[in-house]
Amino acid sequence: MPLTKNRGESSLKKQIILVLAAVAIIAVLFFLGKTTTEKKAVAPEKQPTEQVDAFDIQKFLQQEKAKLTPTQKETLSKIEENSSTTDTSISQQRILLNTANFWKDSVQRIELYAFYMNEISKLDYSEKNLTFAAQIFLSLLREEHDTAKLEWETDQAVQLFSKAIELNPADEDLKIDLGSSYVFGKGRNGNPQETMKGIQELLSVVRRDSTNMKAQLVLGIGGLVSGQYEKAVSRLLKVVSNEPNNLEAVAFLADAYAAIGDKAAAIKWYTLSKRLANNPSYSKEVDNRIKLLNQ
Repeated sequence: MPLTKNRGESSLKKQIILVLAAVAIIAVLFFLGKTTTEKKAVAPEKQPTEQVDAFDIQKFLQQEKAKLTPTQKETLSKIEENSSTTDTSISQQRILLNTANFWKDSVQRIELYAFYMNEISKLDYSEKNLTFAAQIFLSLLREEHDTAKLEWETDQAVQLFSKAIELNPADEDLKIDLGSSYVFGKGRNGNPQETMKGIQELLSVVRRDSTNMKAQLVLGIGGLVSGQYEKAVSRLLKVVSNEPNNLEAVAFLADAYAAIGDKAAAIKWYTLSKRLANNPSYSKEVDNRIKLLNQ
C-alpha cells in the first residue's frame, strides 16, 4: 500500500527532486549527480525564481584561451592563423574541425568542441553535421549542473535537431532526441512549458509506434520531471516489461514509486537497479534512498 506522507517520504522526494537537477548523468550512473542538501530543492513543476545571467560562449572562449599553457597557445595559434585568409568552405571546415578537436583532445572543453562543430554545420548544412553537433549538445546538457550553461546547451540542441528534422522529417530518432533535449534541458531545470514541448514531440512518435521504447522511456522521465508521477510509473513499467535489463528505466521507476509513496514497489525496483548496475557507489546512493523511505 502507498505510504502516508511522512518525514521519510518528504525527505526522499527532496532527494529525487535534487537528483533530477542532474538527471541521467553519464552511462548507467545517472543517480550519482550533485545531490547534496546544500542545494535548494525546487519542485519540478515550478519555474526557477532566481535570475541567471545568460551564458556567453564568446566570453567563455576568451576565458579558456587565457588559461592555456604557452605550448597550447602556440598550437591553437598555428591552427587559427590561416582562418582569416581561407576563402573556401572546405578549408574553413577543416580549420574549424582542427580547432574543435584541439578543445576536445588537448583541453577537454567539450562545450567549445560542441560550439565549433555547430559552426561547421553552418558551413555544411547537412543532416549528418546538424545531427552530430546536436548529439554533442544533448550529451552535455544531460550532465550539466550549471544553470546558465544548461540553458545555452538546450537552445543549441533544440535548434540543431529542429533543423535536422526539417531536412529529414520522417526520422523518428531525431524527434525523440529533440524531445529529450527539452525534457533533460530546461524541463528538468524547472520549466514546465519546456517539458511539455518535449512530451509533445515524444507523443508524436509513440502515437505512430507505441513499441518505441526509447520514446516511452523519455516520456516516463518527463512525467517524473513534471511531477506527473502516476504517468511516469505507467510509461516506465511499459519500458521495463519490454526491456527488463534497462537500468535507466528501472532506476527512474523506483524513484517514481517513491514519489507517489509506494514504499514496497520503490524498494523492489531500487534493489533490482543495484543488481543491474553492480557498482558500489551506485548501491550506496540507492541504500540511502531506501533508508529515507524507511524513516
